[in-house]
Amino acid sequence: MRMHILDSNNESAGVTMSTIYEVAAKAGVSPATVSRVLNGLKVSSAKSDAVRAAAAELSFSPNKTARSLRKQNSEVIALVIPDIENPFFTALARGVEDRLREAGFSLVLCNTDDDTETEAKYFEIAVSENMAGVILVPAADHTDLSPLLSRNRPVVAVDRSTGHDIDVVTMENRAAGLSATRALLASGYSRVACIAGPRGIETADDRSGGWQDALNLADRAADPTYLCHANYRVDGGRAAMLELLSLADPPDAVVVTNNLMGVGALQVLSEAGMAPPAFGVAVIGDLPFTTLDPTSVTIVHLPARNLGVTAASMLIERINGDRQSPRTVVLRNEVAIAVGGVPTR
Repeated sequence: MRMHILDSNNESAGVTMSTIYEVAAKAGVSPATVSRVLNGLKVSSAKSDAVRAAAAELSFSPNKTARSLRKQNSEVIALVIPDIENPFFTALARGVEDRLREAGFSLVLCNTDDDTETEAKYFEIAVSENMAGVILVPAADHTDLSPLLSRNRPVVAVDRSTGHDIDVVTMENRAAGLSATRALLASGYSRVACIAGPRGIETADDRSGGWQDALNLADRAADPTYLCHANYRVDGGRAAMLELLSLADPPDAVVVTNNLMGVGALQVLSEAGMAPPAFGVAVIGDLPFTTLDPTSVTIVHLPARNLGVTAASMLIERINGDRQSPRTVVLRNEVAIAVGGVPTR
């Protein structure tokens, strides 16, 4: 996406202002580095000095650049997420908004409920309103981004990939499932089940894949009846946990691959008199609310806010003309092992 910057005051005289690419060439750095300097991101002092010197020599004005861009696109970014009620996405949205505000952009929040038709309508709105770009948690692995990409709207995917050749910011999802399962096995639980999100959702497949990896590494075959798929909400966790407890040979522990499902699973276990550590529980994502002692549950903390900050920074770079190959950034998780999480049966 090349930016040709014209000063309206000089256009009639045929004066063309320098582009970000010319500044990058003059400074001996990439356009992405120029973008970082102009947006106040951390860059070495040597590169920052070189960019500012080149911009001054070429009479490159970031403020005039922004005015020129506003003639074509607004300074509004759409954040398209599946569930605003989930605190994970609330934290992600806060990270996006904080970073965009620093750069002078506004944010519009769009909730899809994991529905691709709703998602497609938001894409149409983003185009019709000339939004500068979109940050997206895809509703499905077949999300159609052509309405945006065909009009050169920059898009950054978060948490899940799209199948399109765009920037992606994600987490170590498979490793999260593996770490959570290993923690339960290390505490002495032997029949570890998994409650995953809907089939075909990348995060659900990767996290349940990590559960299977951990069992394989421990020379324990993954029992297919111990893998339940549910929606990413409290009622989904409840339904899946009830299904697992109704088995002829029920598990003694469970890995729940999202926070709201974790709440539902813990509710069922508490009602059945099997609250942790009587029944082992590991949850991927911070629990938004629970009456249990949090130290009785193993938690895989996810970098939600950092996901948002990183995605917003990458989108700003694209808006400012960064044309490097699409990037995939993977952020680390942190595991908090349950204290005294030893099975009693």
